[in-house]
Amino acid sequence: MQNPKHPSVAFDVVCDDVLTFQADVFALKFAQALYGADRIVADRLFDNSGVADPMVLFPKLHGFKLLSTQGKIAANDVLFVGVEPLREFEYKQIREFGRKVLVSLAGAAPKTKTLGVTIHGPGYGLDESEAFEAEIAGFLDALTSGDFPKDLEQITIVERNNARSRRLKNLLDELIPNRRVPIDGHAQTGDFGEAAAERLRAVGYASESKPNIFVAMPFADDMDDVFHYGIQGAVNSAGFLCERADLSSFTGDVMEWVKKRIATASLIIADLSTANPNVYLEVGYAWGCRKPTVLLVRDTNDLRFDVRTQRCLVYKKIKDLESLLRTELANLPRA
Repeated sequence: MQNPKHPSVAFDVVCDDVLTFQADVFALKFAQALYGADRIVADRLFDNSGVADPMVLFPKLHGFKLLSTQGKIAANDVLFVGVEPLREFEYKQIREFGRKVLVSLAGAAPKTKTLGVTIHGPGYGLDESEAFEAEIAGFLDALTSGDFPKDLEQITIVERNNARSRRLKNLLDELIPNRRVPIDGHAQTGDFGEAAAERLRAVGYASESKPNIFVAMPFADDMDDVFHYGIQGAVNSAGFLCERADLSSFTGDVMEWVKKRIATASLIIADLSTANPNVYLEVGYAWGCRKPTVLLVRDTNDLRFDVRTQRCLVYKKIKDLESLLRTELANLPRA
């Protein structure tokens, strides 16, 4: 067990860029391919590097690679942790990633004081709150067991989307009082309060058994507020995980992931605004699975002939949508 030099480890969420955020180490996943932030960092690190095939430098599943950035990004080093392919990288695996980051640095970089990481999951469709809690829980697993760098002072979740960073800050405050984990040879999660401690004990391990609602809607900037403030809050408040699929995030047969999510969902919510063909495809599959659906639309003129006879919740304002959904979900029969 480590004997840390500092009495606590601080947590924070900041709105920043992975390329410009200063830290001793920035930790990223390698899901057997590159996506999002890990692709951005890898492109910067290996641009004009002379390495014929940079992919050989990335870790295999369950392995890790610690690389010097040589000043190409603000962090001194980057830790890549090998994880499952993206379609298999779910809440339990996110928790394990958080633990693996600190365990790896305990041996490879024990003098690490400041660590930067990103949130995983919501960028490709997992429930934002559940994914964030799973990652925090993974860090706490390592802190609790004493498997972390002995000089560690700060873990910062870096999120470039300002609205999401605000939501995650609020969630962090619910989980960890004062955003600081007391250390006395190991972390003391019992200090967080009974409700938060129970959430952190179960998240990831129990996530697959939680009821979920799949949301079919375009992954577009002008739909983000509709999802986060009109749909997600109402769904989470009703006790469901809130998931949707970004069809551009995956390689291979993305529809297998979508079909799995729909098949295990308690309900499908579909926003038919803009008549997106992928949304109609997902609704058709849900109907084929005999899944209950709630259809949404801003303008009934967007509705195509095959759904015009179906009941739709028509909304003009996001606040109205949230209210409509809360009422709808409150009346949803429970198994």
